[in-house]
Amino acid sequence: MKVVILAGGFGTRISEESEYKPKPMIEIGGKPILWHIMKEYSYYGYNEFVICAGYKQHVIKEWFADYFLHTSDITFDFTQGNKMIVHNQYSEPWKVTVVDTGLNTMTGGRIKRIQPYIGNEPFLMTYGDGVCDVDISKLVQFHEQHGKIATLTSVLLEQAKGVLDIGGDNAVHSFREKSAVDGAPINAGYMVLNPEIFDYIDGDETVFEKGPLEKLAEEGQLMSYSHKGFWQCMDTKREKDILEHLLTKNKAPWKKWEES
Repeated sequence: MKVVILAGGFGTRISEESEYKPKPMIEIGGKPILWHIMKEYSYYGYNEFVICAGYKQHVIKEWFADYFLHTSDITFDFTQGNKMIVHNQYSEPWKVTVVDTGLNTMTGGRIKRIQPYIGNEPFLMTYGDGVCDVDISKLVQFHEQHGKIATLTSVLLEQAKGVLDIGGDNAVHSFREKSAVDGAPINAGYMVLNPEIFDYIDGDETVFEKGPLEKLAEEGQLMSYSHKGFWQCMDTKREKDILEHLLTKNKAPWKKWEES
């Protein structure tokens, strides 16, 4: 099962750094938050990624192109014809496809554009600016058991994100986008989507969190996996500092992998 990560937005609310790079490439603990998200999925055995890039997409491509340099010791021997020797090379077991999904494309449009790389298979999808300690294996199992088109992970936080009306059967009866803070369950990303999802997306102007998710909820095809653990987005400098602090104190709940 492939993992799709939305990484193409402008990141205007954390403009201190996103002026120069896509928000998913802003570093926490010395690595882009995108890398942390990928390490989460890899911990559960999901190692094939499709990155929906857009704003400054070349930064993402260049970072992965040089990844082996980031994780190895290098000798540059200019006495032997500019020879480069790689020592102690470590690489992740990843296959990464970075797709330029357009500069101004909306979230739904970005998902639609990567359809050729997914094929007719279910896939995982999340946003490139938040980390979570959800058990992805259990999330996938939950999705496979209920048989609906889409599952999203919900968390109960007092934030103005996509707000959900969830019934006792875990079905999402309605979905509404950002509103006043009211303590309702919110959409934390970490979704599992069947390929039928592409039929709900018209094109580049489609906002995934509006038309498609709202229609799925109306049709009884959107389910919620309730997560009572850690989730944190990185919309602001303050939220970035929270994640940095957790990493510094070795108390980052999403970091389940061992250091290489």
